Amino acid sequence: MLHTRLCDLFGIDHPILNAPMGGGDAPGRLAAAVSNAGGLGLIGGTTIGGAEWLADQIRIARELTDRPFAVGFISHLPGAAELMAVALHEGVRIIAHSFADPTPFVQTAHEAGALVLCQIRTVDAAERAAGAGVDVVTAQGTEAGGHTGRMSTMPLVPAVVDAVAPVPVVAAGGIADGRGIAAAMMLGAEGVWLGTRFLGTHECGVSDAYKARVIEASGADTVLTEIFDIAAGIPWPDGVSGRALRNRFANRWENREDELRVWATRHRDEYRSLGGDSETTEKAVWAGEATSFVRGTESAGEVVRQLAAHAAEVLRGRPARILGDR
Repeated sequence: MLHTRLCDLFGIDHPILNAPMGGGDAPGRLAAAVSNAGGLGLIGGTTIGGAEWLADQIRIARELTDRPFAVGFISHLPGAAELMAVALHEGVRIIAHSFADPTPFVQTAHEAGALVLCQIRTVDAAERAAGAGVDVVTAQGTEAGGHTGRMSTMPLVPAVVDAVAPVPVVAAGGIADGRGIAAAMMLGAEGVWLGTRFLGTHECGVSDAYKARVIEASGADTVLTEIFDIAAGIPWPDGVSGRALRNRFANRWENREDELRVWATRHRDEYRSLGGDSETTEKAVWAGEATSFVRGTESAGEVVRQLAAHAAEVLRGRPARILGDR
């Protein structure tokens, strides 16, 4: 059984977290399933549904589990403080922030008795988060799906571990099986945060067409780009791009960002309203390089159990074989 400081801090059995994917992709059902399996489930609190949607999802999660769960926010967007207030009012005591300086949020969360995670993409940002008093730092490598930075997980995680010690670090980006979890632990991480691996689960909030596209794809099919954000008109901090599956829209506009900006001024509303097959051919299917490990639709709870068992097996067996222990 895997056990780290993160397990004691959060009151969980396995140091495995699902990413709080926004837009409704990580609803209450997903968080509850992950928590019931012994991990820490996170609801993605930033959606067009706003506060009402978030409160509903927290209540759904609470009906489905009596285990700890959390809510995460895309914190550079307007309304993050108000959404956090909703989560705290609903009794959530683990909060995650991403893409923004966590300083404005930490004191309020701590005063409510909540723990704070902060996801970062650089060592400098990790040091700022630790200085702001967060309880856990999540180091996200560029292999991750959705919005991410430019530094790979393998060098980023140990650099962040060294920079923020003794604050616990969670590794994210490109981790999708027990070998990846074991590697993250050897780099000094106290836990792992997985998004792409949960896209194929029954409880994930994406459409069946989206799930099918992820299942059929491999890590080589991803592209790190700004084109989908330019088209949709959603701002992101400097140094952050989006990793998605290559599709017809990406092929049409790749390396033509300036032309796309002109196009988007006239067609943005039309682009945002696209539906049907366009969901996967024209809009972003956010997924990371770990999509190669999403091979079918299964329950989130079973994913957590498989991951924990596989990681424990790797950590028990591989070091002994390498060191020649008998």
